[in-house]
Formats: sequence, C-alpha cells, structure tokens
Amino acid sequence: MDHQGPAPLTPTRFGTFLAPYHGLASNPALQLRRDLDLVRHLDALGFDEAWIGEHHSAGYETIASPEVFIAAAAEHTRRIRLGTGVNSLPYHHPLILADRIRQLDHQTTGRVMLGAGPGQLASDAFMMGIDPLRQRAMMAEALEAVVRLLRGETVTMRTDWFELAQARLQLRSHRPEGVELAVASTVSPTGAVQAGRHGIGLLSLAAGDPTGLAALTGNWAAYEKSCAEHGHTADRAAWRLVVPMHLAETATEAREQAAYGVLHLVRYIEGLSDSTLPWGRTAQDALDRWTGEGLPVFGVATIGTPADAVARIEALAEASGGFGTLLLLDLPTGTPEAKRRSYELFAEYVVPHFTGANRAREESMAWARAHSERFLGAMRAAVDAAVGEAR
Repeated sequence: MDHQGPAPLTPTRFGTFLAPYHGLASNPALQLRRDLDLVRHLDALGFDEAWIGEHHSAGYETIASPEVFIAAAAEHTRRIRLGTGVNSLPYHHPLILADRIRQLDHQTTGRVMLGAGPGQLASDAFMMGIDPLRQRAMMAEALEAVVRLLRGETVTMRTDWFELAQARLQLRSHRPEGVELAVASTVSPTGAVQAGRHGIGLLSLAAGDPTGLAALTGNWAAYEKSCAEHGHTADRAAWRLVVPMHLAETATEAREQAAYGVLHLVRYIEGLSDSTLPWGRTAQDALDRWTGEGLPVFGVATIGTPADAVARIEALAEASGGFGTLLLLDLPTGTPEAKRRSYELFAEYVVPHFTGANRAREESMAWARAHSERFLGAMRAAVDAAVGEAR
C-alpha cells in the first residue's frame, strides 16, 4: 500500500484474544485454570488487554460466559483490561447483557470492555433456534439497545425478538467515560458499519487471514464512512487487529514448539467442515500450510523470533494504514510453558520496539558515546590530581 505523508500508525497497546481453543484430549477444568493463570501472567508482564470469547458448541472453545471468566480474572489481576471477545448479541436480551457488563464495570473498577458480534458458530445459533441469516440484523438491533443503555439512556424499543419498556440500568458507570465498546469485524463490512454508526471501536478478528487482510482497508473505509454519516470521528488508535504468533529464542525452536498443538487446530477445522484435510496428516505439513498460505479460521501465523514479530506488525501497519492495538490470538502453539515464554519474549523485546520504552536510554548512550573523550579526559585529570595530592 502506497502511503502519502507520515508513516502509518503502529500499535502501542498489546494484548491477547482468548477464544479459547483447547484440544479434546485434556482435562477441561485444568485448561480453564491455565487460561486464568495466563491472564494473571499477562497482567504481570504489562500487557494491556485480554479479550475472552463466548461459544456454546463444537467442543474446542470452552468458555460459555466471558463475564464469569472476567469476574474471576479480575480478582487475580491489577491493571490489565478485560473484554468480552465477543458477546454474541443475538443470544442475549439487551437489558440483561448491559446490566451484567455494568456490574462487571464496578467489580473490575472500570477495567471491563464489551466486544459485540453476531455469533460465529452456526451450531450455537441452531441450538437456540436462531436463523443464521438473521444474526447480523439481530446484532444491529441489540447493539443499538446496549449502546444506549450503557450510555445511561432510558430505552423503549420493540423488535420481533426482544422488547424494552422504559428500560434503564440501576447503576451509573464506574468512570465518567463509561465502558469501552468494540464491534467484531472479519471479511464482511457489517461490523465496521455498525461500529461507525455508534462511534465505537473496531475489532478486526481476521487480520491474520489473507482474505481478512485484503479486506482491512475496505473495512476501515466503511468504518470511516459510517462514522462520518453519524457524526463520529474515526480514530485509528481505537482499531484492534488480531493475529496468531508464537515466539522462541530461535526460529527453529519456535517451529519445533508449535508442532505441539497445530494438529489440534487442524482437527477443529476438520470437525467444523466435516472433511479430512490433506495438509493435516503431520504437524510439519500443517505448519508449512499455517506459515505459508494460512489455515482456515486461524490465518497465517508468525512462528519465529521477536524480530519476526516486529517485521510482521510493521507490515500489518503498512498494509492496513495503521492501527492502535495488536492482539495475539491465543492458541495451543506450544506446551503451556513454551506459550508463557512466547508471551514473555513478546513483552520483553517486541513491545518496547513499538512503545519506545528504551528510546531515552538509547539517546543517553549515544550522548555519552559522542562526548566520551571529554568525559574520559576529565576522569583521568581527576585521578591524576588525586594521585598528586596523595604524594
């Protein structure tokens, strides 16, 4: 993408998008406990955000209520912000969902965020008798109600699936700015249009997918247009992109570690599509696909070193025109220990590159080097004087 003027905005905030994805062989209680421990670890590492998913079928994405998870995680963290990533709005009465988020707003002392979407899994909608063709329209209706309720309005509204009669929330927001909201977007511009309509953030879930990546600029244009039509200002700093990464000290180590869980992801894709995939016979075949043209659902992964991660993020900024927050799609790309180390490497080496945390140190070192002869000369003179006085 050819940009005129200043370089595109690169992210200064970082977090994780935790659906989660868990293989079917392990203890689900232990998996959930590790998810909670991971969020606590990310808080200690200084990550800014963790977004928690909502799913009800297919066995892999095992958090049914992000609100319950967030309530537990909030008690074991200090500063990390916790978002629903995302609430499937057609599955909830707007008043009940808004009320739960407002309660979490107070329980987390203002750290909760609400992510909204239509629902990802057709199997979830089927069990609730929801026509998948209606989900986006239902999301738009529910989003209007939820936004108004969280902004403190009294809402009377009737649709063919919910009704609100002088509905209002009992509690005001914990902070004057209220709860931050974002709408999920993949390839379709529907989410971008709805986010722009309400002047709330955009959460691009498919930034790692070649199709989703190609749609980023179109979705941003739709978001800008929708913002302008409804009197809002589009802010790239409020744009979040989600990508898969796994890091290690060397690219070889990263690839060896990622072989641990990649076939779990392949089995999940096969289960959703009811087919056997030719590149899913071995972990190495799957890794070649994942780091090349990408896996369905999970996109193209960066499996390598912190330097590889920096290059990928800079390329994303260039391709998209710039964004404010990068979220790492949390996947079983290594043993729990290897995955924790991947996040540590990201926090230690990737985050400072974009936040400029070491810029003043580098400038100080450059200044000291530029004047080293002067400083060393003064030091030698001081030593010589001290020796002379001692005689």
